[in-house]
Amino acid sequence: MTESTQPVFTIEKLYVKDLSLEVPNAPRIFLERENPEINIQLRTEGNAIDNGIYEVVVAVTVASKLPDGRNLFLVEVAQAGIFQIRNVPQEDLEPIMMIGCANILYPYVREAVSDAVGRAGFPPVMLAPVNFEGLYQARKQQAAEAGAPAEVPIQ
Repeated sequence: MTESTQPVFTIEKLYVKDLSLEVPNAPRIFLERENPEINIQLRTEGNAIDNGIYEVVVAVTVASKLPDGRNLFLVEVAQAGIFQIRNVPQEDLEPIMMIGCANILYPYVREAVSDAVGRAGFPPVMLAPVNFEGLYQARKQQAAEAGAPAEVPIQ
C-alpha cells in the first residue's frame, strides 16, 4: 500500500462540549439522610465535520432523587473529540466512531461527572465501565428487529 492509502486515525482534540450541574433544593437537601435513587443515561453520537474529520460525543446525564421525588442533583456532561479517520472502508467508520472513539472519550466523561458531583458537595459518582461494543451490537440488533436499516445512522 502506498502511504496515501494507509488507514489514518488520529486524535485532533479532546474537549468538554457541555457541562451542567444543578442542585435545585440546596441548601436544605444537604440535611437529608435518606438514600437517593440515581438514574444514569448514556448517549453516543458522531458527526462528520469535514472530509475525513469527525466529532464524536459521549454524553452522560446523572440524576439523583430522594424517594419522595425531590432532586438532589442533576449533572450533564458531553465529552467530545475531534478525530481524523481516513482511508477506512465505509462500513468500518461507524464502529470506529461508536466503539473506538467512545472508549477513548469515556474516561474523561467519568472524571468530569465525578468531579462535578464532588464539587457540588455530594459523594462522587463513579460511573461503571461501559462495553461500547456490546451497546453498538445491541443497537444494531434492535434496528434489525424493528425492520430499520442495519446501519445505525451517524449524524
